[in-house]
Amino acid sequence: MFRVTQYMQELVTPTPAGPRRAPPGPVVIWNLVRRCNLTCKHCYSISADKDFPGELNTAGVFKVMDDLKAARVPVLILSGGEPLLRPDIFDIARRAKAMGFYVGLSSNGTLVDEANVQAIADTGFDYVGISLDGLRDTHDRFRRKEGAFEAALNGVRLCKTAGAKVGIRLTLAQENAQDFPALLDLMETEGIDKFYLSHLNYAGRGNKNRKGDAHFMTTRTAMDLLFDRCWRHVQTGRAKEFVTGNNDADGVYLLHWVARHFPDRYEHIRTKLVQWGGNASGVNVANIDNLGDVHPDTMWWNYPLGNVKERPFGEIWSDVSDPLMAGLKQMPRPVQERCAQCLHLPICNGNTRVRAWQTTGNFWAEDPGCYLTDAEIGLAESASENLALET
Repeated sequence: MFRVTQYMQELVTPTPAGPRRAPPGPVVIWNLVRRCNLTCKHCYSISADKDFPGELNTAGVFKVMDDLKAARVPVLILSGGEPLLRPDIFDIARRAKAMGFYVGLSSNGTLVDEANVQAIADTGFDYVGISLDGLRDTHDRFRRKEGAFEAALNGVRLCKTAGAKVGIRLTLAQENAQDFPALLDLMETEGIDKFYLSHLNYAGRGNKNRKGDAHFMTTRTAMDLLFDRCWRHVQTGRAKEFVTGNNDADGVYLLHWVARHFPDRYEHIRTKLVQWGGNASGVNVANIDNLGDVHPDTMWWNYPLGNVKERPFGEIWSDVSDPLMAGLKQMPRPVQERCAQCLHLPICNGNTRVRAWQTTGNFWAEDPGCYLTDAEIGLAESASENLALET
């Protein structure tokens, strides 16, 4: 995750640079259940409204939570499917909070209602993320259910009224990019705390719909708008948070934005971005699916590393006998082609490896989702163009 607001605030109030990030353990996105009441086009877990056999029961979840604590995991994001379809979701979340985890809830929002919203608030989720894929028609089309937009927006409003910190999440694609400005406006009018722009990743149902991925210029336009909107909030001191995910080229793109608008802050922001370090799959981000299989992140569902029913999470996560995990934990990563030549590899860390694997079968091939020009990544033949971009 790339925290845009954090780096924008560095333009106003710079802080000393520190060592490269090294959390005690990874953030764990945990798909507790695969069942979902929707069948979204871009679903990486390819969920459906049916029970899936083999899922961990409550006692099994609690045991794994103990293992996660022993592995020094600081954050649990409880996801699905739709996590609100698990009858024990609040028992799980309350125990996680009592154990000291930062606990997030990732929901489609349609099942948040007057009957459960107080439980959501009382549980003390540190953050509730609800997906909106556009305005009404676009969202309902993506979610394949009429009325999904109104139900999700109602869920957002109920969470806010109950006192829960809530944000909205958009997965950007060519067919919903036109709604992006209006969703940013919606964030303003509804008083929503956080906006998460997720780039489409080639996994699950998203992989089957890669032709609908936002073209590079559409992505750049969306990022320009996000940066401008975030900067406006930082200038006025309003507490809104803007983040992006699934494309670590965003950090480099922000650096070029800084070069154009605040050239005196360029080196400071570059140093801060290197400290961030880009893609953290297999290092600071992990996934456990509904069956207990561990993955380098949520987009690697067809690449299991081990199962928490059979081995403690910490043992699985530290095992570098797997070639993918060995490479992900290597610094720098053994990326190839355009990524290997990139001037800003220390910032993006080779971006999202699953896209390279899905499109070439090679973990370390260049990321086909990188929307930066040759000039922007400092390729020698584009040096003069790069200088023009910076000035």
